[in-house]
Amino acid sequence: MKRTPSKTQQMGFTLIEMLVAMGIFLLICGAAFTLLGTSQQRYRTESQVLNSFQEARLGLDQIVRDVNDAGFPPPTFASANPNLSASSPFAWSFGYPNAPCLLGPYGGGTCSSIPGDFELIIETNPNPQDPGSTVQWIRYKLKETTLMRGMAGKVLGDDPVFDTDGFLVPFVQNVINNPSPDVIAQYQAIYPGMFPGGKPVPVFTYTCDTPTVPQPPATSCSAAGPDNSPANIREVAITLMVATPLPDATTGKPRVVTLSGRGRRVNPNR
Repeated sequence: MKRTPSKTQQMGFTLIEMLVAMGIFLLICGAAFTLLGTSQQRYRTESQVLNSFQEARLGLDQIVRDVNDAGFPPPTFASANPNLSASSPFAWSFGYPNAPCLLGPYGGGTCSSIPGDFELIIETNPNPQDPGSTVQWIRYKLKETTLMRGMAGKVLGDDPVFDTDGFLVPFVQNVINNPSPDVIAQYQAIYPGMFPGGKPVPVFTYTCDTPTVPQPPATSCSAAGPDNSPANIREVAITLMVATPLPDATTGKPRVVTLSGRGRRVNPNR
């Protein structure tokens, strides 16, 4: 018996069906890659915020520690060698240490910017446990958007500003405490609460002892008076405003981290 072969028709996809399938596939891939790109950008932005926060926090902690140690060791606790003791908790310019200047807000007073809103020189022995360690001048200076830090050995009769100039190195990046008026206006348009009064925000503000007026024991160093000498600084409030290199991935606005701390020296002037 002879079997008659049957013909089976093989059905496939039409060109239109292929085009529709490819279009759907491309849409899905495009959406996936767009989501991936957005996620990566968000990750980079958040990483920069975290890095900026960590750098500012470490910097703030170091400044607070230095201020707490200011004036150590005082002359009564150390050798008669003036280079081995702190003549004053904080150094200044000009006339240090024989002609104290007077502090004032926003660059006022008779101090030539040091101590000032954006610059400070601390006098202390940072390594008292080391027998070979001597008193150092530790200087902080905001230069444009970089907070610099440098150390130089104290030499009585030298200018602490001149001696520390060659040792300043970047310490905290992207600090925006002292921008130009145009930049302040740009930030205020986005964040109205920033830069109150349209003025820069000091990195350092001071509270002074009042030996000529025992009550109150300490007050702001912004008021005119003979007690506003750097030798009478008791507390230093530190404010660091740090911007991230890239704006927010979603809003396009700049990201700013603001940290505040306070150091209080415990060593006497004498």
